[in-house]
Amino acid sequence: MSIFRFAAGFRSAAGRCGLKASGNPDLSLLVADDVCTAAGVFTTSLVKAAPVLYDQAVLAEHASEIRAVIANAGCANACTGAQGDAAAHEMARLAAEAVGCEPHQVLVLSTGVIGHQLNVEKVAKGVAAIAPELGVEHAPALAEAIMTTDTRPKTASANAVIDGSLVTVAGVAKGAGMIHPMMATMLSIVTTDVAIDADLAQSLLREVSDASFNCVTVDGDPSTNDTLLLLASGTSGVTINASNIASFRQALEAVCIDLAKQIAADGEGATKLVTVTVDHAPSVAAARTVARKIACSPLVKTAIHGGDPNWGRILAAAGVAGVPFDPSQVELWLGEVQLVAGGTPTDYSEREAASQMSGQHVAIRLNLGAGTATGYAWTCDFSAEYVRINADYRT
Repeated sequence: MSIFRFAAGFRSAAGRCGLKASGNPDLSLLVADDVCTAAGVFTTSLVKAAPVLYDQAVLAEHASEIRAVIANAGCANACTGAQGDAAAHEMARLAAEAVGCEPHQVLVLSTGVIGHQLNVEKVAKGVAAIAPELGVEHAPALAEAIMTTDTRPKTASANAVIDGSLVTVAGVAKGAGMIHPMMATMLSIVTTDVAIDADLAQSLLREVSDASFNCVTVDGDPSTNDTLLLLASGTSGVTINASNIASFRQALEAVCIDLAKQIAADGEGATKLVTVTVDHAPSVAAARTVARKIACSPLVKTAIHGGDPNWGRILAAAGVAGVPFDPSQVELWLGEVQLVAGGTPTDYSEREAASQMSGQHVAIRLNLGAGTATGYAWTCDFSAEYVRINADYRT
């Protein structure tokens, strides 16, 4: 099994600076060997963390000049006022000093508990310790250092041949709870070795995020810190344009979907990955809306955890998604078993239906009979462990 690496042109380092009470890794740096193009998609919540506001301002003016990303776990630096804004700027300054660039060439990520001030002194000591360790071999360590309640690091990569050259897309993500993106994801950094115009990168990333991270939900609660970054080093010598963008988009979307599904599978307390497919919908957006409504339903998610094919909960959720359809036309499958045809139950075996929920992956498919479009959502089951994790999150 190959060891995960970021795309060519990037080095990374990670370590401990004491922000996590557990003593686990909590600080990381990703550094481009030269200036690179960056794009970002962020939470649409009105309550935005200081790093989100900082990154949005940087990308608005300096998207083609980025050199580094610094990330901390253990403190979200959200709802922290002017002191939090200053801390985000100081993180960028510390990284810039260590890398040898300007602060406006650094992007900042934070994750952890909301409403706690960030201990910048700990970050400063951590940056001094990890910066000399930058190397291509530390990508897996970075994926681990951005984790919070995640049980495992999340990495994905894909290759494509574009204009006769092999190009790479490789990224990491974190997320297990407070997962219901309204933009992109929880925290994710995706790298590539292509060259791409900043405006094109931004529009493409937004489209891809809608088909990947925006299709994930664990608990229906968006975060204050949701951030997806794309960094392009250009070291492959391939420039993305109208003639080759489809191949690049396919690779980028494959990585983002892979990471999104890993987040759903690692939801807090999860035991099953659930894929909800809605087809024959009026539009892709409508299909995704219905799929996410089903995936968000606590009643659906608890039934899945218990192995109970209580399909009425699925149709009930679909009916309040705000998408028009005729209930008498719907068809519903649980795995390979068709439960509903023409809006009424089939003569299915309850035991066979329950068996479709016994594995680690559960598939739900709903045919709305209202069009030709298809959309997806990925989620997980709800267990008692989810309640325990979130009841005891700070204590």
